[in-house]
Amino acid sequence: MKRKTSIRIVLAMALLALVSIKAQAQEYVAATKPFQTGRSPGVKVKLISDSGSTKTYILVFAAGDEIMSGLNEFATKYHVTSAHFTAIGDARTARIGWFDTSKKMFKVNVISTQSEITSLIGDIALYNGKPAVHAHINLASEDGTVRGGHLLEAFVSPTLEVIMTVEPHPMYKQLNPGFDIPLINPGR
Repeated sequence: MKRKTSIRIVLAMALLALVSIKAQAQEYVAATKPFQTGRSPGVKVKLISDSGSTKTYILVFAAGDEIMSGLNEFATKYHVTSAHFTAIGDARTARIGWFDTSKKMFKVNVISTQSEITSLIGDIALYNGKPAVHAHINLASEDGTVRGGHLLEAFVSPTLEVIMTVEPHPMYKQLNPGFDIPLINPGR
């Protein structure tokens, strides 16, 4: 009986050590980390409205496309200086961030199961002379539980439908030194 109790104690201590190691190994990324490109070869783009200087596009992502890569590539290719977008679809995996103000970085949360993208919203503005995409996402699991945050990376499966409105007047971001993140400066 004492031996079983000792084994249980050792196993419990080992489990606590593993949990502690995992907690210490939490990944954080900088808000200004550049996105990888070339990871969305299946994105199809169509202009659906051209009202003077405002244009609206639909971007349809294919299975396997990475969302932030595709949005950044669109913004660069179409010389976007100001835009906003919404989207719905599905993701097979995602990495979302929660901004930790004490570290001035995003704590990375990984979603490794197929999820419904119930909401994806964001904007594009210029930062250091280049288009910068800022997006937030909500993902629903099979049981309807929703997790969300700042979109760092997500791989589409089977599709993502983005409605992108490109505005004629540029928006600019500048680094906020208090948080070390680029924020839109409406006065510029």
